[in-house]
Amino acid sequence: MLSKRIKYDRHAKNRMKWRRISEEEVMSVILEPDYRESTIKNRYNAFKKISGRPLKVTYKEFEDEIYVITAVVRTTNERIRQ
Repeated sequence: MLSKRIKYDRHAKNRMKWRRISEEEVMSVILEPDYRESTIKNRYNAFKKISGRPLKVTYKEFEDEIYVITAVVRTTNERIRQ
């Protein structure tokens, strides 16, 4: 279970709505990714295949919260283990 609260950037909320990605799916990608990589500005990209859709969530982790920057449905599974 996640002890940190999750906050969403307006960009992330819009992308989630347009791409029909739920908050539960985002939490699952963050908590149990198939693959995770560090990126610029102390951010992370987390990848996971959920219901046949390869998802990517970009977020930044702070001491007391996780800040979701964006969520994307990937067109390929390049970072997701089969």
